[in-house]
Amino acid sequence: MEDQIKGRLGGADGYDIRCIIDGDRITGRAGGKLHGKDIDLEITERGVQGTVGADPFKIELQDGELKGNVGSQKLTLRGVDRVTGYMGEPIVGWNVVAQQNGDQLVGQLGSTVLGRNFELSLGSAPGWVGTLVALVSFYALEPRASISR
Repeated sequence: MEDQIKGRLGGADGYDIRCIIDGDRITGRAGGKLHGKDIDLEITERGVQGTVGADPFKIELQDGELKGNVGSQKLTLRGVDRVTGYMGEPIVGWNVVAQQNGDQLVGQLGSTVLGRNFELSLGSAPGWVGTLVALVSFYALEPRASISR
């Protein structure tokens, strides 16, 4: 059986997330066949890089945090199984909080009113990788997340 990250972003009105973990590569799709985006990530010695849809993605480890960009948005993440961080700019952006329990990850992007929750089965991946997959899925499928400022 293949090692997978799968689950849902945004509850009933959200999107499915399905990715296959193959060594240091994570490939899959957020959303459906018609309204969805491909995810292609590679874990490197310094961080993670790849694409979500047609947008580039790159974060690197700096001072104990993962920092970089997904498309036009800045991204910062801290932690391994309890992950916190931020995507976007200080005034218009999204807080990130996620907690891993075994192979399950539960988290929230943004506020409880305007944000999106997510629940993922991680397979063998650590919580920070699942959180990253949820973030790039959110960026790819939520128009308000990918607007350039």
